[in-house]
Amino acid sequence: MKPTDLRVALFSGNYNYVRDGANQALNLLVGYLLSRGVAVRVYSPTTGTPAFTPTGDLISVPSWPVPGGREEYRFATGLPRSTQADLEAFAPNIVHLSAPEFLCHGALKWAQRNQIATLASLHTRFETYPAYYHLGFLEKPLIRLLTRFYNRADHVVTPGKSTADLIRSWGVTTPITTWARGVNHARFNPGARSLEWRRSLGIGDEEVAVGFLGRLVLEKGLDVFAEVIGALRERGVPHRVLVIGEGPARQWFAERVPEAVFTGFQGGDDLGRAVASMDVFFNPSLTETFGNVTSEAMASGVPVVAARATGAIDLVEDGENGFLVPPRDVVAYADAIARFAADPELRRRAGAEGHARARALIWDDVNQKVLDAYLGLMDR
Repeated sequence: MKPTDLRVALFSGNYNYVRDGANQALNLLVGYLLSRGVAVRVYSPTTGTPAFTPTGDLISVPSWPVPGGREEYRFATGLPRSTQADLEAFAPNIVHLSAPEFLCHGALKWAQRNQIATLASLHTRFETYPAYYHLGFLEKPLIRLLTRFYNRADHVVTPGKSTADLIRSWGVTTPITTWARGVNHARFNPGARSLEWRRSLGIGDEEVAVGFLGRLVLEKGLDVFAEVIGALRERGVPHRVLVIGEGPARQWFAERVPEAVFTGFQGGDDLGRAVASMDVFFNPSLTETFGNVTSEAMASGVPVVAARATGAIDLVEDGENGFLVPPRDVVAYADAIARFAADPELRRRAGAEGHARARALIWDDVNQKVLDAYLGLMDR
């Protein structure tokens, strides 16, 4: 079978209405598949104010806002008849499920009923979310549901070995291959660093800017980030805090790190400049399966301090291009950042090592792995 024989129906809970690492990867994948002659049709909830223009043909699925203060996200309750009719007309030979939510469950049932191959991609550690909203008792039942979902698919792709090992430990027995993530090296590189831009924010040339990059939501570890900054402040470690991103928890976060410089959302080459202008990238999130923000910081020549968790452990070699810290260990995080703050040469060496490692992350190469998985699945 050739790529041009493939007809892929891709289901997403958020293809383009809120920008995040998962849907950026999906859009880049669809662009690559189309360039190889694969027929692709995308099904996702949409809004009238999308964050960016979607790649490929996007079919809007009826949906409702997620309750509980997260109305920026939407959910479908299943596979509506209108969507099913469009799907049947498209006649896919592969159904790609990118999130374990109601729409993808409905698509999975439809595919099985029609004996169509299914591939599930894993993007987010959803089982970690309840703890951030005082619902920790839901973690084990959620893991059981996730395990069942991935075991019902014919093939699973994960961003790295750490995530594959994790779901294997849950009891997932479906064949698994790796779909890593690439980096836009023209955008994220050490040459994008701008002292002039830092000065415009009030950050001096010799000051050590500890950066956060990502959507400002609690599940990105904002509580731990704030506690660590407080610990650095108490120790008298000279530093500045640079926060790149926007989100519903901005006010909550700003109250806990009042000294931080908030740049708001940065896109395109402005984002590359902002990342390269950090001195240390701090990522305490436990929800990452890969950590696009980590690889972008590495490509920009910025040393990393991150949680020893999925995603980061596939990218950061402890003591080489950064430090890996036990999750939620505030003292250890502060120790690691303090080491970088006190030693410019250590920052330089770690940043250079990260840049060298990130050079291997090429979007076309990693997206070819998904195409290979499709073709292998069809052969089976």
